[in-house]
Amino acid sequence: MSYHIDLSGRVALVTGASSGLGAQFARTLARAGAGVVLASRRLDQLKNLRARIEGDGGDAHVVECDVTDVQSIKAAVAHAETEMGSIDILVNNSGVSTTQRLQDVSEDDYDHVFHTNVRGAFFVAQEVGKRMLARAQGAAPGSFTGGRIINIASMAGLKVLPKIGVYCMSKAAVIQMTKAMALEWGRHGINVNAICPGYIDTELNRHHWQTEAGRKLIGMLPRRRVGTPADLDAVLMMLASDESHFVNGAIISADDGFAV
Repeated sequence: MSYHIDLSGRVALVTGASSGLGAQFARTLARAGAGVVLASRRLDQLKNLRARIEGDGGDAHVVECDVTDVQSIKAAVAHAETEMGSIDILVNNSGVSTTQRLQDVSEDDYDHVFHTNVRGAFFVAQEVGKRMLARAQGAAPGSFTGGRIINIASMAGLKVLPKIGVYCMSKAAVIQMTKAMALEWGRHGINVNAICPGYIDTELNRHHWQTEAGRKLIGMLPRRRVGTPADLDAVLMMLASDESHFVNGAIISADDGFAV
């Protein structure tokens, strides 16, 4: 039996969409029929992605958004809804990391990671969530058929790894944030879940897998391989769909078994 998820008529906002997982998420949602709002600070890359999505027959719009700036978040979400309509799906993807031992972490390093991964993720979800709540409660125009917020955490939020301790801490916070939002907003038809990717090959880290350290790391993985962004498509589509209405507060590992 075949199974098809159709997101036609839905609007999805993807943060951190200029490259890597965010770009893949945006393309995947657009192929399923969603109108996609691409958000990032890097407008040139967003415009290139929009052109590729439109070239494939999809619908995409670009908004500038700095998730470390709450006013930028508010402006981006307002602009997105003005251009595309009410947001039905949020893929809360922006994230950064540093590589160093904990004793070498500076105040700036710590703030850089937490301001993006935790504070930024929270206020993006809050701004979209408030609008979903208003629609669900009839305080805003437009029919409400349920909201989907998908936070991109990491298997590093479930399993501590050396030299990225602050990143691990930040993604653990995203996991707890997901559960808190699911608890408070689920009764209003807003489902909040998290994906915890493992090691994924993207243009940002591809060079690393060719180094001695990268090859050593691959050798430690359960099946001696890293994933591709497309390996997350199935779980993303499931969580974005109407059919996932009974899935709320789930923390889903997509790491090839590394965190087991």
